[in-house]
Amino acid sequence: MFIQPIDTSTLGTTPGSTTGSAAKNNMDPAASQDRFLKLLVAQLNNQDPMNPMDNAQMTTQMAQINTVSGIQELNATLKGMATQFSSLTALQGTSLIGREALLPGESLTFKDGQGKAAFSLNAKTTDVKVDVMGTNGEVLDTIEMGALSGGLNGFTWDATAKGVDPAAVKGFKVRAFDGATRVDAVSLQRLSVDSVSFSNGSIYMLLENGSTRAYNDVLAFM
Repeated sequence: MFIQPIDTSTLGTTPGSTTGSAAKNNMDPAASQDRFLKLLVAQLNNQDPMNPMDNAQMTTQMAQINTVSGIQELNATLKGMATQFSSLTALQGTSLIGREALLPGESLTFKDGQGKAAFSLNAKTTDVKVDVMGTNGEVLDTIEMGALSGGLNGFTWDATAKGVDPAAVKGFKVRAFDGATRVDAVSLQRLSVDSVSFSNGSIYMLLENGSTRAYNDVLAFM
């Protein structure tokens, strides 16, 4: 009698459609191994005594079932990791509500006459000035910030106290020096995160100015 080698590709499935607990069992590595061993025992019991299965063939089939089981266990592990990642993403997203997102730009964000923005310095400075610019390109006011360390720095400006209508403000410019040497500065908008949403594994934030930005668009948070 000729016995066909065991087809390990069917160990994780059954003929026809499978639903419910049966589908779950088919993906169970232990169940697959049990089916394999039963098939192997049946094959050994029914093999031709004059032409038995050789050791190499049996070793190959044992390796195949180990591969099938390994892939199923890997898939289960990856599925669990994906679930954990989704939970961590949601937790990270909700923790952003109320914080301030820093985005490239020279605009001030106003609320009740108070304007806010930020900038990043490439190095330490001995003198930093922030010019508040009007819509016609004029300097409405200059904020003296003195010596600052490198990195992120935020500031606020009271338009009401200066008698300026926020609608007349175009933005701001930073002048930074270390002695007589000019220090590069990157201007940043400063916007509070009002709410967050999730799509395709990404975080999106609704900001206080009504715009929606992806998490990856934000340079930093304050």
